[in-house]
Amino acid sequence: MVSILNTIETNHEDIIHDVEMDYYGLRLATCSSDQSVKIYNLKNGTQLIADLKGHYGPVWQVAWAHPKFGSLLASCSYDRKVIIWKENHEWQKFYEYTNHDSSVNSVAWAPHEFGLILACGSLDGTISVITYIPETNSWEAKRIIGAHTSGCNSVSWCPASPSLTSLNSNKNVSHSAQTKRLTSGGCDNLIKIWKEEGDQWIEETKIEVHSDWVRDVAWAPSVGLTKNLIASCSQDRRVVVSSSDDFVNWKSTVLNTFDDVVWSVSWSLTANILAVSGADNKVSLWKVDTEGQWVCISDVIKGQGEITN
Repeated sequence: MVSILNTIETNHEDIIHDVEMDYYGLRLATCSSDQSVKIYNLKNGTQLIADLKGHYGPVWQVAWAHPKFGSLLASCSYDRKVIIWKENHEWQKFYEYTNHDSSVNSVAWAPHEFGLILACGSLDGTISVITYIPETNSWEAKRIIGAHTSGCNSVSWCPASPSLTSLNSNKNVSHSAQTKRLTSGGCDNLIKIWKEEGDQWIEETKIEVHSDWVRDVAWAPSVGLTKNLIASCSQDRRVVVSSSDDFVNWKSTVLNTFDDVVWSVSWSLTANILAVSGADNKVSLWKVDTEGQWVCISDVIKGQGEITN
């Protein structure tokens, strides 16, 4: 059973595009077409603690860094900028990245085991990977040029986990937990897997399962999993879950075809439940049943508080 615990009056003046809780679930960040990012303290009720101004266009997404790096929040916008905000008594700009030629649609922090690294996907078709260098208190950027034709809509990191071993042609194939990988979805209808080799990012493979723009991709957490799982959603109204034990060969299963465009997919921390939201104004939760089929376990109509199981 899913229940609505609270409704927050954000005081945003336009559409809210993203909402993200921090690592401990004590603070909430929101971003909007009103060009602002807001942060709320949820510990004792709901208190607005920061109203961040710095973008000059709709802000599409926000992402909290792991708390081992302090209080850091990244935001990306139609204005082609990525801003990293830092709390030091009060919230201020820590770094501003301006090397994209079009709207930046997605930002995602790498697993903290790899350091302070942010991936940024842009409508210019490029993915930027920016890394903080503590010794020089500076940021280093690497770019994947032409990652997606007509634009990148979403990026998501492969979790850092113990090495996976698979049997392929009677040979054991090991994958190092230290290899950095990320997935992306774009306007070319493709899902791509990227791997860092040396000082470059290369395309390891691509998954061709959608017939329209891929709106969101989400690599599942590795807790308790023996394989990699990537959820994706698209303008084609479908949600697909792709699985692999060697990062190259992927088997895709259509979770469901919805009544309208699907905007977002998100895994639970244990990767056993997938949340889906889209233009049908619903948030639904999905889980694999005992027969291995994906089933809807909860359906929430946004804004109305109606819940069905």
